[in-house]
Amino acid sequence: MPSLLSLLRLAAVTLCLGSLAACTTTGGQALVDSQVSAEISDLAARAIADDMVSQMADHVGPGTTSIAITGDDASFGPALEASLRAKGYAVLTGQDTDDTSAVPLAYVIDPFESGVLVRVSTARLELTRIYAPNATGADPASPMSVLQRGTAGAP
Repeated sequence: MPSLLSLLRLAAVTLCLGSLAACTTTGGQALVDSQVSAEISDLAARAIADDMVSQMADHVGPGTTSIAITGDDASFGPALEASLRAKGYAVLTGQDTDDTSAVPLAYVIDPFESGVLVRVSTARLELTRIYAPNATGADPASPMSVLQRGTAGAP
């Protein structure tokens, strides 16, 4: 009887650990594909890009690395590229992104309640904030969420 009880406990523990393992991430360094699923004006795209790049500069200094942007949306990608360049970053786009020393950067913009949820990510840094688009651009509607992975200060 004790061995049957031990086997049942072992089976229950294994089942629980297997369930928990299925919920974990692989921990890979791959970024999501850049995408914009919310419609934003060119003014809002510029305001959001300027704010995100300003926050990024606090964590990854301009002039220290090349940033590789992928994405083909018509408003936010070009606004982000222009903001990065204006802040002093070297930016690679399109076919230029074959440089293995460049830091890949991805962005996602999704609708969220009455605004948009914006995430800008590298393998080591993720910035997330909600914005409220308006007639003159967009205003931050939440604090900036900063997630750093690995070495502090690395892109």
